[in-house]
Amino acid sequence: MATSADRVVVVTGAGGRLGTRLAFRLAAEGAQQRLILPDVRRAPHLTDGRPLPNASVVVCPDGAAPDVLTATFAGADTVLLVPARTDPVRPLQAAIAADVRRVVLVSEVGASPNAVSRRARDAWRAERRLRSSGLQWTVLRSSVPHSRLTDAVVDDVLRAPAGTGRVASVSHDDVADAATAVLLDERVHLHDQAVYDLTGPEALSGDDVARVLTEAVGRPITYEPSPAADPDPDAGPFHGRPDDPSDDPWTSCCAAVAAGVFEKVSATVESLAARPARSLATWLDDYPAEWAHLRG
Repeated sequence: MATSADRVVVVTGAGGRLGTRLAFRLAAEGAQQRLILPDVRRAPHLTDGRPLPNASVVVCPDGAAPDVLTATFAGADTVLLVPARTDPVRPLQAAIAADVRRVVLVSEVGASPNAVSRRARDAWRAERRLRSSGLQWTVLRSSVPHSRLTDAVVDDVLRAPAGTGRVASVSHDDVADAATAVLLDERVHLHDQAVYDLTGPEALSGDDVARVLTEAVGRPITYEPSPAADPDPDAGPFHGRPDDPSDDPWTSCCAAVAAGVFEKVSATVESLAARPARSLATWLDDYPAEWAHLRG
């Protein structure tokens, strides 16, 4: 894969788990990229401290004014929009105003106006705006990340109001590989107006996840389908629960799992990345640093 040297790919959320992985992959392919993040200290860099080649860093605070956002996208060919805690429609509108050619949006499996998951509802708003933008676009709907499951373990208990629902969780690396394939594919327009579901290779229940974690950690990890109204702010990988627990990202994500939203397995990762998606067990084996807190 390659991209023209005069085509700039903008990566938002470049300091996060997914954005960082994308930045390294684009750098490895020789792509010109502009990394957008709120704090320069989070900028991806090589192991010796040098910046990534062919990459410029633009600091853009969360909640920046529309004209500031638009300026960050000026002159870019493609924008890769990685989800953030802020309104996902604002950066999309800025990209449209900057007259970019193409937008690749990382969305969420199950995105719809009436989605169970709050993030999926937010993602749908961005998808709807993108569809009406007149731009070339591709939507990558990601399943629940493997890391979110390990982050939800507290005191050797996976607490999640997900009932007996199953989740085909996916690794950030698989999403990054799929996104890189879409961004740098030389077959012009192949991915235009396409919506891809990115999942892992198997759908696991909460008990299944606990069993896999138990085997990796070497001590018992149990699954507790805690009630949706659990007021404990440390009961999941998100903090600062609102007054309405059903609107909390972790709680609503678990409700979507319980409703079967994330149980479908897609082969799209293998199709785009030309290799099978990593199961939770394989990811735990390949990336021990990602769940080092469980070995404490």
